[in-house]
Amino acid sequence: MTNKILNLFDPILIFSAALMGVALYMIFIWAPTETNQGAVQRILYFHVPIAWGAMLGIFVVSGSSIMYLWKKEEKWDRLAVASAEVGVVFGGLMLLTGMIWARPVWSVWWTGEAKLTTALILFFIYVAYLMFRAYFPPGAQRQRLAAIIGVIGAVDTPIIYFAANLWAQAHPPIITGPVADSDSALGSDLGTVLLVATVAFSFLFVYLVQSRYKIRKSEDDLVELKRASSASVMTGAG
Repeated sequence: MTNKILNLFDPILIFSAALMGVALYMIFIWAPTETNQGAVQRILYFHVPIAWGAMLGIFVVSGSSIMYLWKKEEKWDRLAVASAEVGVVFGGLMLLTGMIWARPVWSVWWTGEAKLTTALILFFIYVAYLMFRAYFPPGAQRQRLAAIIGVIGAVDTPIIYFAANLWAQAHPPIITGPVADSDSALGSDLGTVLLVATVAFSFLFVYLVQSRYKIRKSEDDLVELKRASSASVMTGAG
């Protein structure tokens, strides 16, 4: 009970909640309605930050996997799994918000174009990673093979980012970042809202990964405790 109360006062959670409140105000009240798409364009402020979180997640999985392969320390494996668990949620929401946005704008839920397809591949990479860990026998070999999957999976992320520019289709080109051109970049007001929303979702991502990491560590500690207890019983019986 005490741990639950302390979690409510986690500074990352508090800052994330406060920033999310500011972002929601800016999205629905402060930001002007986009001229061409109308109110449905506001989903951009959710879709892009969530997509950023999905791509950030696979980079954390990959980086943690590399560290695990190098150091062989359990904490890096836990961080990779925690990031994948949060990343698959962000990935699913990325696809969902994208389809909700596409329906009124393109008159279809899904176009199968490069950016959407590579985003779907990222979601499947998360699913494959987690399914492998769920069904492969526990042990160092599972962790090592899962780490390799995590490292390879990160290759898809830069392809997603550049896909709209490499294969010009219905999806809008890059609207933010160093490679966004002046014609496709957002205006100052819309860009500010998107930045605040992205930072808010980034802190939410960090908080969720941190929480899942703590849960996994507790589960691992419980397994070790059971093993030690069983070993102690067998030794006493012998």
